[in-house]
Amino acid sequence: MPVQPPSTAPPCDFGDYERFTQPWVPPCDQAGEHLCPARAVEVDAFFSHVLVHTKGIYARKPFTLTPWQRDEIIVPLIANVTWSAQYRRYVRRYQQAWIELGRKNGKSELLAGLALFLMLDDGEEGAQIYGAARDRDQARLIWDVAARMVQLSPVLSARRGLRIWRHEKRIGDERHGSSYVTVARDALGNLGFDPHAVLFDEVIAQPDDRLWNTMRTAVGSRVQPLLAAATTAGDDPSSFAALEHSECTRVAEDPNRARHRFVYIRNTPVKADPWDESNWGHANPALGDFLSIDALRQEAVEARNDPTKENAFRQFRLNQWVSQAVRWMPMVTYRSCTGDLWPRADWNPHALAGRDVWVGLDLSAQHDLTSMCVFAPSQKPGEPADAAWWHWIPEDALPALSVATSGQAEQWVRAGYLTVVDGAVIDYQKLCAQIAGILAPLKVREICYDRWSGEYVRQELLRLLGKRTVLVANEPSFVGMTVPMRSLMDITVDGGWHHHGNPVAAWCFDAVEVKRAVDNPDLIKPVKPARTSAARRIDAVVSAALAVGAWKLRGQQPAVKRTAHGFS
Repeated sequence: MPVQPPSTAPPCDFGDYERFTQPWVPPCDQAGEHLCPARAVEVDAFFSHVLVHTKGIYARKPFTLTPWQRDEIIVPLIANVTWSAQYRRYVRRYQQAWIELGRKNGKSELLAGLALFLMLDDGEEGAQIYGAARDRDQARLIWDVAARMVQLSPVLSARRGLRIWRHEKRIGDERHGSSYVTVARDALGNLGFDPHAVLFDEVIAQPDDRLWNTMRTAVGSRVQPLLAAATTAGDDPSSFAALEHSECTRVAEDPNRARHRFVYIRNTPVKADPWDESNWGHANPALGDFLSIDALRQEAVEARNDPTKENAFRQFRLNQWVSQAVRWMPMVTYRSCTGDLWPRADWNPHALAGRDVWVGLDLSAQHDLTSMCVFAPSQKPGEPADAAWWHWIPEDALPALSVATSGQAEQWVRAGYLTVVDGAVIDYQKLCAQIAGILAPLKVREICYDRWSGEYVRQELLRLLGKRTVLVANEPSFVGMTVPMRSLMDITVDGGWHHHGNPVAAWCFDAVEVKRAVDNPDLIKPVKPARTSAARRIDAVVSAALAVGAWKLRGQQPAVKRTAHGFS
């Protein structure tokens, strides 16, 4: 419970500090914990009379807070005060703030404006404001907005002693010795911080609590410090952000649990229909104002048509905490691309003979499943492409695969879909000899292989197939796998290929999930299903994606008569 002030307590006041706004507001004479109207008027006026917007159609116009920004976030956060027995004055009640809502609801400009207020108009001499994030690129996003505000604001641009150092990412106010700088987790070198306020952007990108704890424990010398985080829901239930989110939901339910914490969380209920537009406003209070409902409608249509985008829509637009990975391929769609059934991979060699083919090679580990996909685009417009796979597995790994497939693995071996090699690991020299034998009769335009452990295989295939063979290494990262995976999904949805019912490939496609990059949800990469990752395999998906991606990226170019080695 809040501490009650003594009868001799001074009035609730900012103290002797300059004001940016007029008319001057007389001191508040309320006692006990309360919302101070003087502070409420001051912070609201600072935004509307001092700050301006920096982007789009609102650029250079006064930053007039919307009702939800003013009444639900900024005023309650700044103007709620409590009596401090230590400092014998009223101080800001909230020392930590958690703001969680959907993307594109103006968090960047709100944090930038808050940073400038805390630096210039919060009654703190020598205020040090830090913009914190995972790395410097992320940290400077808010800082760049604040710097632009200073440039565009008639009040701030004319203020003597207020300077911007872009190279250092620092805004300094010589009049009161205050500053606003960026700090990143990947650049923590010492603990010499003395922050008046720390503003965290997208906490879900923090890999752990190191930076948060460093800054939280550094604010002890300030009278009314503030550690504030603005973020969107995440996808990792064991992350630092998830733990903070969980604690903040408890505080929202019972403020007495931690009266120093301010919580503003707008998660769309999990049971709500994600496609019902009436449910979108909860996580998007800016909807219909500066957030276009048409943008959400377009994303909703894409998410309904592509299951891989549904989690992203739920996470970033509905602000729902989701699983880190999501099932990727609708098997009904995949089976619609079967075409005629091939009893084994090489059952119909004439289907590939004489056609340009692109090859995807996923080597995996030597004790794991290795997959090669040969992709042959159609020679006639409008007709589907054909794909064939070859798979290898070490003899010692077959029993585990048999258990994982309920005995199907032995059937795949007998039917010729899966080749068992002697020993506990795959002998890459023998593997390359078999691959060369399969590819030698074909018109191979390119072999795209997983860069992981692929250098020896590259050298060996060049020796066996000839120096003019084009081999391209693909980085198994979000950047490297996004285009291949998107290309594979596109031709599947369009019915643009036939996979001819390869059962090993079907088993892999049924298992694969995709994970999205935290800092760019448009980037994806394939992953094994988390709960059964030890049993399931996705190698056929990777090899097919590499082959289709190579064709999509470089298939329209003339045949190359040279050795290529690089990244796709």
